[in-house]
Amino acid sequence: MSAPQSSAAAHPAAGLPASTGSSARKPRAASRRRTVLLALGALALLAAVAFGTRWWLVGRFIESTDDAYLQADSVTVAPKVSGYVAEVFVRDNQQVTAGQALVRLDNRQYQAAFDEAQATVASRQADVARAEADLAQQKARIAQAGAEVEGARANARYAASQVERYAPLVKSGAETEERTAELRNAQTRAGTTLAANEAALRVEQSQVVTLQARLQQAQAQLEVGQASARQARLDLDDTVVRATNAGRVADKGVRVGQFAQPGTRLLTVVPVQDLYLTANFKETQVGRMRPGQRVTLHVDALPGEDLHGVVDSLSPGTGSQFALLPAQNATGNFTKIVQRVPVRIHVDVTPEARAVLMPGLSVVVDVDTRDMHPAQARAGEARHG
Repeated sequence: MSAPQSSAAAHPAAGLPASTGSSARKPRAASRRRTVLLALGALALLAAVAFGTRWWLVGRFIESTDDAYLQADSVTVAPKVSGYVAEVFVRDNQQVTAGQALVRLDNRQYQAAFDEAQATVASRQADVARAEADLAQQKARIAQAGAEVEGARANARYAASQVERYAPLVKSGAETEERTAELRNAQTRAGTTLAANEAALRVEQSQVVTLQARLQQAQAQLEVGQASARQARLDLDDTVVRATNAGRVADKGVRVGQFAQPGTRLLTVVPVQDLYLTANFKETQVGRMRPGQRVTLHVDALPGEDLHGVVDSLSPGTGSQFALLPAQNATGNFTKIVQRVPVRIHVDVTPEARAVLMPGLSVVVDVDTRDMHPAQARAGEARHG
């Protein structure tokens, strides 16, 4: 019986070290948790301080909006003259240059009108040439009539001198009365001839005014014909519809064989190389915005890639002011609604990114308003530089 008692007495002694080890592990685990919590708290505090510092230095000056869309000044292409579409030179989404031919209309009637106008110009030019020749001929006739007047005047003077010379001879009896009568008759005929020639000269001179008026009329008709020819040439040239600016073809609805009227939309040219951004900021956000401030852009079509730009200008009014039916708040109940101010932003992008961008894409805009007067500052630097 002594062996079992010894075994029973030894059992409690064997269990004492196990209880002591468990008690020692609990303080160590609690200490580790406390250290981890303190470290996490310190990291959270540092993060809060860093965030607060960045917000104080930068974040509070950043104005953001997601009400922003890329835009371009698209041009609707339409003909100036009517006609059936003969050829279409472009396809959908094709890149075109300024002045490139896009569509050609049937030009046969305009070619005929131009040919007729040219023929009319040639006829009017012949009329002018004939009027000029008539005027030159009339001036020659006037010169001839003037010469005849001078000759008749010389004859008249000679006849008068003869009468004066023979008059004393007749009185002295050296000459007969018949001779005197002949000389007086010659003097009369010379005077009559002189008067007739002077009258003929006046008639020829009066014809100059008539011929000059005829020449002016022919020249005026020539100018009218030339103007008609220029208009016919313009109409003929306008049968080829050309791009007024570079860009990409969009919304092409023109087809060969359709009849196009002046002003009918054929297609649209989108100048994708000249994209700009219109961001609609709340009126509470634009107080510190100025042209020239830096902008960061986040385009949905380019996730993870930041683009950059600068504020170009602010609209002179809110969007509601330019609505078709502007709001009138002078009567009835009034509920204040925060207005939006369109801000135009110049986009600086690489050619690779520009190939992806297109009008209508959504953009998130961040404007850095820390610099209140960037445009004025750059102007001052330019003057002092």
